[in-house]
Amino acid sequence: MAVVLAVLDTSPRRTVSSYDGPVSDIPPDLARLRSSIDNIDAALVHLLAERFKCTQAVGELKAAEGLPPADPEREERQVARLRALAHDSGLDPRFAEAFLGFIIAEVIHHHERIAGRPEQP
Repeated sequence: MAVVLAVLDTSPRRTVSSYDGPVSDIPPDLARLRSSIDNIDAALVHLLAERFKCTQAVGELKAAEGLPPADPEREERQVARLRALAHDSGLDPRFAEAFLGFIIAEVIHHHERIAGRPEQP
């Protein structure tokens, strides 16, 4: 004979608004965490937009000065610096390096377009 126990969930629920639209019947802690994630995601997008405004200006300066779109030595220093920051922050340094690698590749593509050079694959 199987015994089945039913547990009545009496935790408070609420309807919240999220970037996904109205969400109801979720625990308040989950709603709070999701709201924080939404805010962090928005901040990341704004920070990336600001970063790309700066790198756009760098690309224009490099093109005007006849400098190459890529600077492997600086990129290497940046990767090492951000790996250390990631480690100190409890973030996987491999993830940070991959994320930065994606950003650097995109910046180089922008710089190549600004310089009128064919993009590297």
